[in-house]
Amino acid sequence: MKFIIGKKIAMTQIFRENGVVVPVTKVLAGPCIVTQIKSKEKDNNDSVQLGFGEQKVFRLNKPKKGHLKDINLNDNKNKTVRHLHEFKNDNDLKRGDNFGVEIFTEGEKIQVTGFSKGRGFQGVVKRHGFHGSPASHGHKDQLRMPGSIGATDAARVFKGTRMAGHMGDEQVTVKNLEIVKIDIENNELYLKGAIPGARNGVIYLFTKEGKIESKKEEIKKEIPVEEIKIEEKIEEKDVEVKEEIKIEEKAEEKKDVVKEENKEENKEENK
Repeated sequence: MKFIIGKKIAMTQIFRENGVVVPVTKVLAGPCIVTQIKSKEKDNNDSVQLGFGEQKVFRLNKPKKGHLKDINLNDNKNKTVRHLHEFKNDNDLKRGDNFGVEIFTEGEKIQVTGFSKGRGFQGVVKRHGFHGSPASHGHKDQLRMPGSIGATDAARVFKGTRMAGHMGDEQVTVKNLEIVKIDIENNELYLKGAIPGARNGVIYLFTKEGKIESKKEEIKKEIPVEEIKIEEKIEEKDVEVKEEIKIEEKAEEKKDVVKEENKEENKEENK
């Protein structure tokens, strides 16, 4: 499972190579730092906690300072991560690992979770799409009212009745969004379509397939261990082959010596 924390920037459009215009949302995704690894044995949960954004350390209370100890941005001890979020973990990550948009590929499908824009307290017409009452005689001040909400027999309002109330500011997940473009230098993703939330709103991006390889692991891969092992095996085989050749040469020398001895014995017998 791949995952990352990001921030919605704005909507724009991109032209594909065939000239088709694609509406996209530009997202600043990462870089994210692993701040905690949870396990079933210790925490009864396999998850990883990521940190995103930045803030000054002196703004944290003591528990958070202890939790984010040694988690510094750009080797600056006065700055640390701002937003924390947990994801299900099936990757080989460690505390302090960091990664960005390079974990994704263009054309990959992704899910985005965010919080929709808050609309405040709204009536039933805007909140639920009610048509309202007829605008004719005898309906004064009734145009946008909900109408009857109770039942005579039950003498109560049923649970879940659509009424006026707080609208928006809810967690929303949009699935199967295509990654149209990846800007690794600026840590930006261009996702086809719209995503929930206002500008600069924090969002969570994830896929159910694939694994994350941190930058620290990439640095280790500059000198792959497998290649070193292969070279060692080749050297061992060369030594074995050379020893076999020496043994064969000695056997041939012995055969030549035996042949010469046989020739001399034959000559003496003929005399």
